[in-house]
Amino acid sequence: MIGSIKGKTILKTDKFIIVEANGVGYKVSVSLDSISKIKNEADIFIWIHTIVREDALDLYGFLDREELEFFEMLISVSGIGPKGALGILSVASIETLRQAIGTNDISYLTKISGIGRKTAEKIVIELRDKFKDEKTGGALKEEMDALEALKSLGYSQNEARDALKNVTAVDTNAKIKEALKILGGK
Repeated sequence: MIGSIKGKTILKTDKFIIVEANGVGYKVSVSLDSISKIKNEADIFIWIHTIVREDALDLYGFLDREELEFFEMLISVSGIGPKGALGILSVASIETLRQAIGTNDISYLTKISGIGRKTAEKIVIELRDKFKDEKTGGALKEEMDALEALKSLGYSQNEARDALKNVTAVDTNAKIKEALKILGGK
């Protein structure tokens, strides 16, 4: 099994990267958040989760071990495959996802594209014990309020989530202002 790759990024798309290591190019699927942090033609060290199937050998890459471990927890939930888990990791920070799961906030998870109510319930039921000590949903509620405010201003859910991932503010109004600055700069 491949556990990590150290090499040079030779191609970057919106779904995967190709990392060349010792003359071999490895196609590695990564989250949108990771893609935004990776530079073309840059040296990279990436943690790998390898999935071997009868007809494929797929590599999923992560910039840090915490993201890899969270991905592995997500794919342990029945009905969540590796592409679905990457999609979940692409829309919110790990901290936010932990809070949503730990506080049984199914409504937050259903706002993720491709996650229906039954799947969100499965995620919460199967993982909530691992995150039950997470801070209660105050920060989560503020993020949801900010997300809804940005959507009411005409931004898509994906645009609003991407902007909120880069916000450092704590209260709702400050989150909205900071996200608007980010969205206005695009």
